[in-house]
Amino acid sequence: MPLFRNATFEISIAKPSGLPPPSGAEVAFAGRSNAGKSSAINTLAGHVRLAYVSKTPGRTQLINFFRLNNGALLVDLPGYGYAAVPEKIRRQWSGLIETYLRTRESLIGLVLIMDSRHPLTPLDLNMIDWFAPSGRPMHVLLTKSDKLSRGAAAATLQEVRRALEPLGPQVTVQLFSSLKKIGVEEVERVIGGWLVPPGAAVEDAAGTPSAAGDAAADAKTKAPDQGT
Repeated sequence: MPLFRNATFEISIAKPSGLPPPSGAEVAFAGRSNAGKSSAINTLAGHVRLAYVSKTPGRTQLINFFRLNNGALLVDLPGYGYAAVPEKIRRQWSGLIETYLRTRESLIGLVLIMDSRHPLTPLDLNMIDWFAPSGRPMHVLLTKSDKLSRGAAAATLQEVRRALEPLGPQVTVQLFSSLKKIGVEEVERVIGGWLVPPGAAVEDAAGTPSAAGDAAADAKTKAPDQGT
């Protein structure tokens, strides 16, 4: 079964004191408001409204925890960078995100959502610079890639990879489209590699057992291009 399919809502928290005790490995999803984070989560989970999708950016004000079938947790962080949100609320969200990312021992990696038409914004770069010293893996989803031509999408992918190359294998990058379901299997492969111990058996997207080490290596070396 796909990694994210049949994820179920577990809890929402509005302030750091509300964080539940760790109860499994956690993979966090973060991104600039309106970059397509909620749509990406819904696509991966095969659920129309697992994560709330709003036409008004900046509406996600909570950290939402979703339980996966394997016991791990998908953690949906508030979107950042929406200017119309009052400064007091922005500070509250920033503090919530910062506390979670800095102190959560069960966090094993970050999926960073960027709109492929506007990647590497200053806020995205700030998040990368801030999170990278943790040493945890980070996977960048360049969403809405269906809105670019194949050539433009490939060029954007290479541009972002070149920009993040100094971080080495800690950061991986791919194209993604919720509308066209582009890149879903690649996300499964990368995150699946995070969630299993080195050397343990793990099934790939086709259900074929493979080594976790091989899955992680594939995630770092194999470059997706518009789903191929």
